[in-house]
Amino acid sequence: MNSPILELFTISTLRDDTDWRELVVEQQRAYLNKKCVKVRKSQPEISIGTCSIMHGAKAPRNIIACPHRFLERGQVFLDCLHLLTLHEPGNEIHKVAEIEVPGGSVDYFLVSVHGNKVVDFVGTEFQALDTTGKLWPSRQQFLSSMGLAVEKESGSTGTYGVNWKMTAKTTMVQLHHKVETFEGLGKHLVLVLQDELLAYMRREFNFGHVQDAKLGHSMHFHAYALQQTGNDYQIALASRASTDANGIASALGLQASANVDLEVISALLQRKLSSKTLLRI
Repeated sequence: MNSPILELFTISTLRDDTDWRELVVEQQRAYLNKKCVKVRKSQPEISIGTCSIMHGAKAPRNIIACPHRFLERGQVFLDCLHLLTLHEPGNEIHKVAEIEVPGGSVDYFLVSVHGNKVVDFVGTEFQALDTTGKLWPSRQQFLSSMGLAVEKESGSTGTYGVNWKMTAKTTMVQLHHKVETFEGLGKHLVLVLQDELLAYMRREFNFGHVQDAKLGHSMHFHAYALQQTGNDYQIALASRASTDANGIASALGLQASANVDLEVISALLQRKLSSKTLLRI
């Protein structure tokens, strides 16, 4: 069956040797070594498990829909080793998740350690593409085709899309805040994203100055393609680029960080406005 769901619980839907019943019961995500954290809002005990999808009717593209999908084989961390400029042979390498820094939380830190002391580190942020509409009916339809008795949503067409604009804008805003922290420390921040998303950013933002990666830049973009290999899918580094904190501000058309703060806060407030928030005297 040709399903828009490419991978479910990190397993390719093209494989014919998968016990889907066991996977759905266990809800395990191999890259995390624990239960999939992407759950249904209406049923938080049920993990969705969708890692990647097919999108586009005329020119279908493989789209990574979950940031944890980038954890495959640990390749994205290996591709950041050269940015640990103070690392030396004999040092330990650690991967530390979710650390708060000025500007927000960073997904992972790649850390060089010697004698139980931190020698150097690189921050890595993962960005998948946000989807719109409903993928759940497509998921259920696939599992049904595999012989599983699954509950289907009545009256749902399963129409879905990719929210390119919101994903790109939100990502750039977050980077703008965080990269200043890393640049001030003389460290590197890496955005791990899909090549499709980076291509969109180049079209929509002022990315003319974001070119071939330079070690002296604080902000690095590592773009990965999701390629089919037989009946499986695998990420592969497609390109690297870099800039600095001023380059991120320039890409957003900003001259000062206050401008982006105002825009973000205004958007958050706009979404909260209702008759209940109206001040009555």
